[in-house]
Amino acid sequence: MKVVSYYNVVPFKNKSQEKINILTKFVTGVNAAGDIGVLHQGNDLVNADVGFIQGWQHESGKNATHLQLRQRVIDCTANTHVCTADANLFLYASHHNLPHHYLRYSFNGVFRNTGNYFDNNVDPLRWQQISNDCDITIENTKKNGVHILICAQRNKGWAMGALELNDWIFTTCQEIRKYSNRPIVIRLHPGDRQTQAQRPQIALRIKMQLHNVTLSTQTSLDEDLKNCHAVVNHNSSSIVGPLIKGFSAFITDPAKSQCAEVAHTDFSLIDNPNEFDRLAWLERISMFHWKFSELEDGAAWRHIRQYV
Repeated sequence: MKVVSYYNVVPFKNKSQEKINILTKFVTGVNAAGDIGVLHQGNDLVNADVGFIQGWQHESGKNATHLQLRQRVIDCTANTHVCTADANLFLYASHHNLPHHYLRYSFNGVFRNTGNYFDNNVDPLRWQQISNDCDITIENTKKNGVHILICAQRNKGWAMGALELNDWIFTTCQEIRKYSNRPIVIRLHPGDRQTQAQRPQIALRIKMQLHNVTLSTQTSLDEDLKNCHAVVNHNSSSIVGPLIKGFSAFITDPAKSQCAEVAHTDFSLIDNPNEFDRLAWLERISMFHWKFSELEDGAAWRHIRQYV
């Protein structure tokens, strides 16, 4: 079996060492497992059973050279599959993803309804390993909280698609208000500079149109979780940490979310949420998380290649 890793899908300027290591260590592991792994440093396509890239492509596309290459690899019908590395769902527990560099891997997509995440056969030992490596423990359900925390995503980010963040925030608040009078705190994505710059306008609109809703001024998510009753999110990984810590979760895009089996979609339950089997969920999502040492020694590829 032949796997081609495309080095130039990482931007030429300010190349991230972690991203480079993803591409090189994956190839090393393919060869260690007895298959053919090639690190390709050109911008042309190479026929292979699997094309390997870091990241994915926004649905609207981009003009940068590295993103054009990424799109060509995704569109290439000569490859049986496109394998990609994406962000670690357990990143909240690992500062800068150190020391293990766990990342999630999938075929042909980065959402649960578009990608194959190699999770058909669950091995509980993987969750035990990740739990030990990252010092993560499933906490008891929190039942005495006060406010509802909305974790906003990046406006126009690939997970939000064409959905406008401001519209989603206000629609979601209005839906919550049909069933709960609890205070609502909105945590804007800390990395979304454009939305952060619009805080005064967003705060004014909230004051004029919504009742008992405020923008968070906290830096850390842990601060916003103090006295929290439930966490609300569209479809991103920002609620993984709160779920493990025992907070009830509500999502508005269950098709794409990796948290769908442990989160509510019905806001009528927000004051009295149900409990879910979080262990089974954690064991499932652990099946597509692999650390650098497992990339390098071929353990990750030996698992992934079963799905080719």
